[in-house]
Amino acid sequence: MPGLRHRDLDLQERVTRVLADELKQLINLPPSSTILVIGLGNEHVTADALGPMVVNKLFVTRHLFEYMPHVLGDGKGYRSIAAVSPGVLGLTGIETSEIVRGIVERVQPDAVIAVDALASRSLSRVNATIQLSDAGIQPGAGVGNNRRALDKETLGIPVIAIGVPTVVEAATIAGDAIELVLNQLREQVPGNAATALFDQLSSVEKWHLVKEVLEPVENNLVVTPKEVDDFMENVAYIVAKGLNVALHPAMTFEDADLVTH
Repeated sequence: MPGLRHRDLDLQERVTRVLADELKQLINLPPSSTILVIGLGNEHVTADALGPMVVNKLFVTRHLFEYMPHVLGDGKGYRSIAAVSPGVLGLTGIETSEIVRGIVERVQPDAVIAVDALASRSLSRVNATIQLSDAGIQPGAGVGNNRRALDKETLGIPVIAIGVPTVVEAATIAGDAIELVLNQLREQVPGNAATALFDQLSSVEKWHLVKEVLEPVENNLVVTPKEVDDFMENVAYIVAKGLNVALHPAMTFEDADLVTH
């Protein structure tokens, strides 16, 4: 959804509705279930702050069921939702997986939903995609910080991942640029011998070739578009609103507008 990069209220509403529908199918748990939402990432780094930003906009209810049940009326149509932003290893000194496992053991939710910013292998997906998975997530893997995965194997319960690509490596940019240049050469000079070698390489092989050139001289930067501040606010609102509607069957999109701050 390339239009997601700009503030388009009509598109945001349509995307939110599609996201909510997809999440409902992935969650597939009874209304009585308890769900833990994990906001992964570093809230002090804009491009990595999606998880904490979404958590701040969620309608959490676990404490209401326990301490203020009258607020939810009879409670029908609302799930018990807890949410936390565990931070990153560099700030806490604790692996994210350790924190999440401890919370899961204590709270005993029926499922975990992990929200995180991603590093993309394609320029076309940066700030233009919301990715969903029922196979969990490995925090930091996109930028080479391989941490222990959050999935059913490690936590013992289903883990749904929601990710938005917000950064891209310089190797990806260079690789895409080379591909565009070569495509133009092929159109202008069919069968150009200069492109023959690259024609034999897959897109992944080209990416690795460029990365090998850039990394030894520390030029393989991780970058993000200049509009990242506005985009993060917009996409965090979309993801949080979609989650609020999907998690609480009784919540309408109009209700979600009020609670998704």
